[in-house]
Amino acid sequence: MIWCSGWELASAVSNAGGLGLIGSGSMYPDVLREHIRKCKTATDKPFGVNVPLLYPDIDKHIAVILEEGVKIVFTSAGNPKTWTAKLKEQGITVVHVVSAVKFALKCQEADVDAIVAEGFEAGGHNGREETTTLCLIPAVRDAVQLPLIAAGGIGNGRQMLAAMALGAEGVQVGSRFVASVESSAHDNFKKAVTSANEGDTQLTMKQLTPVRLIKNKFFRQVEQAELNGASADELKKILGRARAKKGMFEGNLDEGELEIGQVSASLREILPAGKIVENMLREYEEARSGICAQQSMM
Repeated sequence: MIWCSGWELASAVSNAGGLGLIGSGSMYPDVLREHIRKCKTATDKPFGVNVPLLYPDIDKHIAVILEEGVKIVFTSAGNPKTWTAKLKEQGITVVHVVSAVKFALKCQEADVDAIVAEGFEAGGHNGREETTTLCLIPAVRDAVQLPLIAAGGIGNGRQMLAAMALGAEGVQVGSRFVASVESSAHDNFKKAVTSANEGDTQLTMKQLTPVRLIKNKFFRQVEQAELNGASADELKKILGRARAKKGMFEGNLDEGELEIGQVSASLREILPAGKIVENMLREYEEARSGICAQQSMM
């Protein structure tokens, strides 16, 4: 959710009954501090900060989080042992995002409080294993005893119910909230998300850090380079700097990196975050009631 989830989206989700997360990956430490403070002003409900461990200045981000008294931190894209103990010493609830059972087991060893298991369908940075949510959630559920949150391909209440049937206690939703009024994504990107069709996204750059993107001019350039046997250094040169900012925040749909999940193919409206939460809960109850009705007829 880099460039998409600032204080406005996080506070709106929390105010609607979810747990809003500030995506710190696109923020300098001083910007993160500003977003945390604004979020505190905008909601009296719990919210958290997502910290992708692969980005620079993570120690500074952690310092800001501690100084500002954030109570919930989601870490991702790195070793959960790096910061979990330090955060928990300060009474912070720590949740780590994984893409495979082997990483879930490392989370349990690191004593995190909960795990997000994110399937291959998800947008943005993803696992090399390409394990889908349908396969990943029950496998992780069988392997660990920690509270489990499902992610990847979840954008409505039916998908939330399915994730819980697989063994999750909750869900994490990204792409659906990119296409929200409060998302800090550029309107061009939001419209691209709600115009996407089946097959319009693909996982790429697996030599670097795998990422799911909308197929645009930049994606085709990377695809062709990979087909030509480009090295990791050559791919880094093509990627350059601030490619995600150019696409998702500045709205350059040709040259920018457009990170979004497969569920974008079913999104057609840009809605307020509160309405998205309301719709998901209603759809969840309708789907659950429908299954119960079917069972009563058997």
